[in-house]
Amino acid sequence: MAKNPQEQKMQNVVSLCRRKAFIFQSSEIYGGLNGCWDYGPLGVELKKNIKAAWWQDMVTSRNDVEGVDCSILMNARVWEASGHVKSFTDPMVDCTKCKGRFRADHITNNQCPTCGTKDQFTEVRHFNLMFKTFVGALEDSSSTTFLRPETCQGIFANFDNVISTCRVKVPFGIAQIGKAFRNEINPRNFTFRSREFEQMEMEFFTRPEEADKWFEYWKDFRYNWYLKYGLKKERLHLRPHATDELAHYAAGCADIEYDFPFGRAELEGIANRTDYDLKRHSEFSGKDLSYFDPTDNKRFTPFVIEPSAGADRATLAFLVDAYEEEAERTVLRFHPKLAPIKVAFFPLVNKEGMPELAEKLTFACKKRWNSFYDDKGAIGRRYRRQDEAGTPFCVTVDGETMTSQTVTMRERDSMKQERIAVDQVMPYLEKQLNGD
Repeated sequence: MAKNPQEQKMQNVVSLCRRKAFIFQSSEIYGGLNGCWDYGPLGVELKKNIKAAWWQDMVTSRNDVEGVDCSILMNARVWEASGHVKSFTDPMVDCTKCKGRFRADHITNNQCPTCGTKDQFTEVRHFNLMFKTFVGALEDSSSTTFLRPETCQGIFANFDNVISTCRVKVPFGIAQIGKAFRNEINPRNFTFRSREFEQMEMEFFTRPEEADKWFEYWKDFRYNWYLKYGLKKERLHLRPHATDELAHYAAGCADIEYDFPFGRAELEGIANRTDYDLKRHSEFSGKDLSYFDPTDNKRFTPFVIEPSAGADRATLAFLVDAYEEEAERTVLRFHPKLAPIKVAFFPLVNKEGMPELAEKLTFACKKRWNSFYDDKGAIGRRYRRQDEAGTPFCVTVDGETMTSQTVTMRERDSMKQERIAVDQVMPYLEKQLNGD
């Protein structure tokens, strides 16, 4: 049966990721490990650039957000306080005919999604999604801990540390980027749902009476962030949660969703978590995590607004959104700040001093941006290779360069070419790559 266009596009994106060294299956030479992925040379640059853009816009360019990097392993009491030990579970059933395993709440009309058999499921079992491990020499209950299933709890545990050392005042935020782990029963849709993933998360602490205002602010700020870096507006949606969707501790939540080829799915959640987390950690740790505001001599437990984004999901969204097939080429139209390679340099032929000048320009640019040198194949083929990698600019050193001291600058999206002076290559790229 022929694939529909969206299925075919997703297959083509996955193929390109493998072919162009964006993403590989983890442990591929051993048959792989389901739900785990490795980022290749281009993929690690793309993901790094996305995280750098997030950090710049969420932390560095602001005066009301501090950054942290918390340990993946934490005291097990953290996860008791957060509720993960008791309730971080999925209801699972097995089909007795095909032996498939599914979430019970995803079954429609009591029919197996794989084989179509009805009313042939086992009893519901609740499966905890945390990875359990042990700290120290003994594997017993006293040494049990977990790989963190989310990054925010480390922020809450460090709330008092940041307050007491960084001279911050409410409202303010604490941000971090880091790995999290969930023992997903059914990882799927390429890197979208994985067992090991990376989060870009910020907890913004505010007075309770100002929480609604900041909730609206961060919803708008985060939605527009994806547009700023090139996601198409018609594919991006801000969906408020219905009352029956909200977590028990949340006063409000909205998802930023993207239309992937496999369907509309969540990129990021923005939640008003109220004062639930700080109060729970105060209760379980015995440490007072309330805040004293000297402006009105008032003590209170701050409410928390949480924008929580998936770095891997964002990387996949930017890949899918940038991917286009044209008559003569496949191109990734990345925003220049996100592109893995910023500029590529080509000598038209490997003689007459052209390779030496192209290499000199490459290494000069490498001090600022990830740059690439290529002297293999016809010039058109080299352009096409960089189009597939998403490189926004290519510079060709040719015969005219050696007499006029100019090079050909070629722009990826329009394929427009213009001649610029050799000594203007760096200023030109500076303007194009670092300007907003």
